[in-house]
Amino acid sequence: MTATVSDAKLVCRDVWKIFGPGAESRAAAKTNPPPSLQEMQDAGLIGAVRGVDLEVNDGEIFVIMGLSGSGKSTLIRLLSRLIEPTAGQIFFDGKDLAAVTRKEMIEIRRHRMGMVFQHFALLPHLTVLGNVAFPLEIQGIDRGARERRAMEMIELVGLKGREDYYARELSGGQQQRVGIARSLAVEPDLWFLDEPFSALDPLIRREMQNEFLRLQRLLNKTIVFITHDFDEAILLADRIAIMKDGLIDQIGTAEEIVTNPATEYVAEFTREVSRSQVMTLASVMKPAGRSNTKFAGELPASMKISEAAPSLYKAERPYAVVDGKGKRVGKVQREDVIAVIMQGGDTKS
Repeated sequence: MTATVSDAKLVCRDVWKIFGPGAESRAAAKTNPPPSLQEMQDAGLIGAVRGVDLEVNDGEIFVIMGLSGSGKSTLIRLLSRLIEPTAGQIFFDGKDLAAVTRKEMIEIRRHRMGMVFQHFALLPHLTVLGNVAFPLEIQGIDRGARERRAMEMIELVGLKGREDYYARELSGGQQQRVGIARSLAVEPDLWFLDEPFSALDPLIRREMQNEFLRLQRLLNKTIVFITHDFDEAILLADRIAIMKDGLIDQIGTAEEIVTNPATEYVAEFTREVSRSQVMTLASVMKPAGRSNTKFAGELPASMKISEAAPSLYKAERPYAVVDGKGKRVGKVQREDVIAVIMQGGDTKS
């Protein structure tokens, strides 16, 4: 059966990855109904990814998260076809990646996909410039052109002046910047990042998260980002998929997932998340009322409650809430945000 393909950049339809004896036959994933986790375990099979459906839109940061063993890293390797799915279809710009040859897939990865992993995997015998230029060398681009492009990327990630350093002469954060620059050198349409900052110290990690957002504002890439840290997901994601035992339990914005969890697992997973950090003013605003109401000022509907709290806490009057075009869509006052901050589980406010 052929999957229905949307206009999304990347589409998964009923994707499975099963490890174990007989998994190659694909029989386990094709049964109707599909086997349960226990049934696969009884058969000596491991269902690393089970029946995943998702869509990643053009220019979106799509975060996949879950605990260790949930299947998130296996899924990202399936999406880039570094490993083959047991069953299902994966479409990139409408093209079924399962239908392309190995050679064609290598070319797609070389020219249209960028990848950054937790371990920097820099080549120790090459300088920063050599590492960043390496994927362009593989493409057969002449030395002058590839080094010019590499220097642009080195400057973009804030390492200008260190192009002649070797990996051993760089800090962990600087090494990860080299990995990011290298992955961007090929100008990818689709960018995969598998827990790229998890090995970094907390302060360097936050610095790299902010750097990542700065780059995304400049480049507007389509990104699949893996993490196990919900705070990181909140900061970075347009949408989040939460995985458990190879399944996706829920896909939505951070606000949707925290305020309306689809399963008990998602509710438990997000229990300690501060609601004020994920809920926006749009979710608590009230009708603006009369046009002659005097407001203390204006705040965007997309602003997080935690960001608006300092202004609202000091205000005697309500604030007008405006949309992206500056149109007044509601009002919010101090009591509205205090109610959210005082809710159970908002331990970080």
